[in-house]
Amino acid sequence: MTTQMTSPARDMPPGESIDAGPAHADPTPATVSPAISGRSGAIILTRHGEPALSRKCMLSAAEYGDWWARYEVGGLLAGQTPPPELMDAVAGAGVIYSSTRRRAVETATAVADGRDIASDALFIEAPLPPPNFPDWIKLSPKWWGGVSRFWWHFFNHHAGQETRAQADVRAAQAARILIDRAAQGQDVIVFAHGYFNHMVGRRLKAEGWRLVHNQGFKYWSQRRFEKR
Repeated sequence: MTTQMTSPARDMPPGESIDAGPAHADPTPATVSPAISGRSGAIILTRHGEPALSRKCMLSAAEYGDWWARYEVGGLLAGQTPPPELMDAVAGAGVIYSSTRRRAVETATAVADGRDIASDALFIEAPLPPPNFPDWIKLSPKWWGGVSRFWWHFFNHHAGQETRAQADVRAAQAARILIDRAAQGQDVIVFAHGYFNHMVGRRLKAEGWRLVHNQGFKYWSQRRFEKR
């Protein structure tokens, strides 16, 4: 069962402007109870599984913009098996969040075993508008992702989408929600996206959380934070 509580401003198609301050899901599943010992649960940031859309192509900047738009609405590649360690992490979590993107929802559903999922647009990926390079420059989607992220991060190239400053605010909001839920004493797990998970992780560290288990940012990976 998936509980969807999305913010229209945070769930716009690629290329549209985006406003700050989204609404967010605040699930209260029966399995969550107030902390007795006063200790916070862990926060586990998880990247989605492998998407179906192939990266084995060479594209111009404009073509990459179209490719990313299809990537954003697409689901997972069929036939994947979630790692047992991730299944264990979900089984031990008191609440499950996911981004509203299909690839994140499908990942969470694959491991949730029928439990409620709070699907929230607050956790969607930061945008990746490609720079305005000439069409004769052809790169793979992997390389365009790196170039586009660099231009977005350092040159504020957002093409009318979410800016880095806005994404920083959103990451801080996401971190605060996760911290508040973990304060109830049970683990919180999020199924979202590589770069935005990185941004949220930075906010958690700034709030005194320690990265105790790090699988990087590959598909199905998890990064576990605990309060110091």
